Amino acid sequence: MVRDTQQGTTQRVFSNMPGAYPVSGVKPANMTDWSRQVIDAKQTFVANDIDAIAAVFDDHALIKSLGCESVINVPIVVDGEVLGTINCLHEAGFYTGEKTAAADGLKIPGAACLLLNERSSVKGA
Repeated sequence: MVRDTQQGTTQRVFSNMPGAYPVSGVKPANMTDWSRQVIDAKQTFVANDIDAIAAVFDDHALIKSLGCESVINVPIVVDGEVLGTINCLHEAGFYTGEKTAAADGLKIPGAACLLLNERSSVKGA
């Protein structure tokens, strides 16, 4: 997901489940406990059961219908700003401390992808 801080929106730019989560549309970025943790504090969010997911995501029923009951959201920070997040779903209890720590390895390639996306968006405008 990429963030547009000026417009206050987010947009999915990649999906491995396009039927459930298509790459299209823009939605408002709402201020929630999730956004305070991931966007404001720039900390990875993990929920390892469907109840914890339901507490922060309105689409929890869809997530569960996909056979997923855990989520990790990794903020991608460049120059002190969260450009977007890498969001992954999996079975209940999947994101252990070890896997969450390993997700830090996604930050640099994620930053490269989001910066390239931003650059191509500017060129295409």
